[in-house]
Amino acid sequence: MKVIDLTHTISEKMPVYPGTEEPKLEMVNTYDKNGFKETLLTMFSHTGTHMDAPAHIFDKKTTLDSFPVEQFVGKALVIDCSDLKTGEKITIKYIEGVKEKADEAEFILFRTGWEELWDTDAYFGEYPYITEEVADYLIQSKKKGVGLDVIGIDPIADENLTLHKKLFAETEIVVIENLNNLKKVGNDLFTLCALPLKYENADGAPIRAIAILENK
Repeated sequence: MKVIDLTHTISEKMPVYPGTEEPKLEMVNTYDKNGFKETLLTMFSHTGTHMDAPAHIFDKKTTLDSFPVEQFVGKALVIDCSDLKTGEKITIKYIEGVKEKADEAEFILFRTGWEELWDTDAYFGEYPYITEEVADYLIQSKKKGVGLDVIGIDPIADENLTLHKKLFAETEIVVIENLNNLKKVGNDLFTLCALPLKYENADGAPIRAIAILENK
């Protein structure tokens, strides 16, 4: 068995969605003064590698803390879209190229290669994003979740959050953003564990996402 960490580290200078404050990690107790170390974490619920719930967009829809925990674990597939250039779309052809595995997977993760731009201004640029046809596939196939290695499932210029609305209006799916190390997973099915911080009425939360590869 091989375990791969798919999570970016939370830090005070990490990339955050435009308009969002960076997290603060304040040491409030120290070894010298208190005999132990303790850190006060202050951050938005959609910081770093994180998960969006349907309640992120729609009132009365499902929050992360109300999902059964099984929602966050399942069979997953990374689909390589790293040939796409800036602003190009992840079309249904990427699904069709691995259709049998995609149909079997409960989570579809798209690798665009954008993770290589983490900690640069280019990370906030015109990253690849899925088409509505791909969103329809995710809805119709009743996936547990979809994930990408970019800062949002909608293009950065879409303030209407069209794809978020489409997915969350029609299904109980979770959206994972800012994934890391997808290039290390390969193209076979694997077990994904993407466990969100559990707090009351969670519209979204940072996660620790890992890939478990059998027979490695």
